[in-house]
Parts: sequence; C-alpha cells; structure tokens
Amino acid sequence: MKTLYLDAFSGISGDMFVGALLDLGVDFNQFETELAKLNVTGYHLQATRIAKSSIYGTDFDVQLTAVQKDTGFVEHHHDHPHTTHEHDHHHQNARHLSEILTLIDNSDLSDYVKKNAKQVFTEIAQAEAVVHQVPVAEIHFHEVGALDSIVDIVGVFVALELLGVGQVYSSELTDGSGFIHVAHGMMPVPVPAVMQMRVNSQVPIKQNPEIQTELITPTGMGIVKTIVNQFTAIPADQTILKVGYGFGKRETNQLNALRVLLCEKKN
Repeated sequence: MKTLYLDAFSGISGDMFVGALLDLGVDFNQFETELAKLNVTGYHLQATRIAKSSIYGTDFDVQLTAVQKDTGFVEHHHDHPHTTHEHDHHHQNARHLSEILTLIDNSDLSDYVKKNAKQVFTEIAQAEAVVHQVPVAEIHFHEVGALDSIVDIVGVFVALELLGVGQVYSSELTDGSGFIHVAHGMMPVPVPAVMQMRVNSQVPIKQNPEIQTELITPTGMGIVKTIVNQFTAIPADQTILKVGYGFGKRETNQLNALRVLLCEKKN
C-alpha cells in the first residue's frame, strides 16, 4: 500500500484534492466509471492539465448540466415563514444529511468509499448545525451544492482507492485571513464551519495574513479530519514516487494549489 502526503501550503478543498490525485496519474476513464456507481445524474466531469506560475497541474471541476452551481447549506427553522419564491425553491431543492447518507449507502461504491464519504458529510453537517444552532436533522444541503460536494467528496476516496493509498500524512494546513462574501453576508476566515470543526481537533492550522480569502473549505477540512493519520514533516522512511498538483479556483497572490506526494516505504 502507498502513502500519500499532503503539502497544504495553500489550504485544501474537495476539487483541489481530486485534481491533485488525478495529477498523480489516476486513469480518468476509470475514475469516471467508478463515480458512476454513485447512480446520480446531472453532472459531468472536467479535468484539465494547465500551468499556473509555470507549474503544471490539474484543474478539476464538476460541471452541472441542468442548473448553475450554488454551494453551501441552508438551515430550516419551523417558525420562519417562507416569504419568497426563491426561499421556497431552495427548500424544495435541498437534501438533508440523511438523504445524502442513504444515497451513498444505496450506491454500488466500495465499502471504503461509502464509509469515508459518509463520515465527511457527517462532519460538515454537525459543524453547520452548531454554527446555525439547529438540529443536524434540519440542516439542508442546497441541491446543487450537495451534488457538487457529493461528487468531490466521493471522488477523493475513489481516487485514493484507485491509487492504492493506505495511509495519509499531512503538513500543517494554511488558511487565508480577512473576510469572504457568502449568501448570508460577510464571514470571517476561517469560515465558521471550519472553525467549528477545529473544536477538540488536533488539526494544525496557520493563517496567512497576506491572503485575504478562504483557503480551507468545510469540505476540505472534513476530508482532512476523516483521512489524515498524522500531521508531520515528510516521513524520512518514505520514498517519494510522484508529485501532483491540484489547482484551487480562488485567485491569490501566490500559487493556489494542493501539492500531494505519492510515497512508499523504503526497503
């Protein structure tokens, strides 16, 4: 089994992670075939090898076929009247955590992928429930945001399995600073869900004051909490076999990428 090392000098998100794993050499057709076992429609995948700062890596994107992307969560309050058509639309087109877990359980994915993908969604939903002060059962994932996130999260574990990765190590994570604009207004960085996921966690995070935006997404943080065995420097007993880069979508004043190292133990 291989070891994967995350060099998270510019944070982590689901699409960055998938892009980096594809950049390591995961066969894209095989990756698509495995993801199809999720048995959902309404998307297609795009993975493009591009250069940023003269460094080549993979830009991965989940393209939704019917609707525009709309990531995030919406909390449901029983005493909050639905006053607009838009509000009604969001609730009609949202998935509860239980629905997402059932979707994954009923898929033809491997037990490894199912277990880890469900854990990530549970981590995110629990954090959002605390932030918004509602029960986990009432947290809604926006329909299209959920589809996007499902494919990213499931895709990470599909790719890890295809690479034969048995353990994952990581550097300290780096986040940006300042504020970002979201549907509910301006939020501080780290965003509230990420900060909540740090409670009782040993995940080391530093903030870069030079970057005024989010670098660690709730999806990225959920994956890290689920999959990383240890936060450390590159282990001395590992030989680096290959390096991959997965690019982030945000423009920063430095290379915005997740660097991953595929390693194996020295003889």
